Amino acid sequence: MPWLVVAGVLVAAISLRGPIVAPTPVLSDIEADLDVGSVAAGLLTSAPVLMFAMLTPLAALVIRRAGAELALLLSLCGVLVGTFVRALPGFGWMLAGMFVIGAFITIGNVVIPVVIRRDVPPERVAFVTAMYAATLNVGSLVTSLGTAPLAGLIGWHAALMAWSVLTVVGIALWAVHMRTSRGTDDGLSGLQPSPGTRDAASRETAGGVDAATITGPMPVVGAARSTRSIVRRPVSWLLVAAFGLQCTIYYGLTTWLPTIATDELGLSPTAAGAVASIFQGAGIAGAFVVPVLARFAPRWVAPVVICASWLAVTVGLIVAPEWLWGWLAIGAIGHAGGFVVIFSTLVAVTRSDREAAGLSALVQGAGYSIGALGGPAMGALHEATGGWSLALVVMLACAVAYCAALAGAVFTSARGAR
Repeated sequence: MPWLVVAGVLVAAISLRGPIVAPTPVLSDIEADLDVGSVAAGLLTSAPVLMFAMLTPLAALVIRRAGAELALLLSLCGVLVGTFVRALPGFGWMLAGMFVIGAFITIGNVVIPVVIRRDVPPERVAFVTAMYAATLNVGSLVTSLGTAPLAGLIGWHAALMAWSVLTVVGIALWAVHMRTSRGTDDGLSGLQPSPGTRDAASRETAGGVDAATITGPMPVVGAARSTRSIVRRPVSWLLVAAFGLQCTIYYGLTTWLPTIATDELGLSPTAAGAVASIFQGAGIAGAFVVPVLARFAPRWVAPVVICASWLAVTVGLIVAPEWLWGWLAIGAIGHAGGFVVIFSTLVAVTRSDREAAGLSALVQGAGYSIGALGGPAMGALHEATGGWSLALVVMLACAVAYCAALAGAVFTSARGAR
């Protein structure tokens, strides 16, 4: 096991979600200090998601040109620059910083599964991928827990800047790895298959199909083109709907949970951030739920558990908000495991790596575009009604539609439809 690579990947992963979540515990302060409404404030988490949707193909091109190691270093340096831009006075600079952060996180989203596939022994890929998924949630957990207390001590501007320390640590560790492996990368090796998968990749290429990497809780695509047949199949749009609705609920709740906890339960910003962090923290364990269920239970069990968790959190927030911590712990299973179910189904209904990569591009591009509406939509409903009831009912409706779309896709997959 290349431990320096694994350590570098995991430390880097902390900076691939934490900067998105960091502003949410102090969103009320941002609205008040910068004199913006809830819709505008909701854009702070939507901006990076839009970058995920728009820039994934460009990120793959950057990796092919720069190589995997340099691309990941570039990703972390870009996140650091975006953090500084976000700290400049004015809401416009803050929003611009979030766009920059999202653009460079997109490169990290794409390259880390490539690095895992290339450098980790095949028998350890699933385990390291699960660790990567869990570490994404660690980044969100740490920033959710720590931003409000830091803001109380040094102000929210400085509190958001303080998290750049984690990014600097990631840059330093990855630079050490690059120094020790200098001369071994030919500039394109980041997109080469690992030794354990080289034979399979060769067989695919011999048949006219390029190898692609689709793995992890935020799966990404390698260099491949979709085919016309993809958009003609109902299962493709069921997967788009499932991924888009899951992103909508996740980013909507992630954006506003601390504010909801403050408004509905009367919690202090620090306590509200701590409660909201459960949604991220429990996802650390949730990332391992689907692989365990897939191994020991019938195939239909995992999607049923995921659907039940999303229904529980959305219904629970409406009927019993005082049990917020419990609903969030259950909901974390949905957001951590749902990505695995969706993209496992995607792989099952495609004929080849090229087709899977094309469908993954469609699902991610359309799905993240839909998901970017979650934060602003909840903010708009809150601004229009003065409360959170209607916004939470809309999230429940999204959860019901999500369950229908996911069930349809899984059923199609089980029947072996193409």
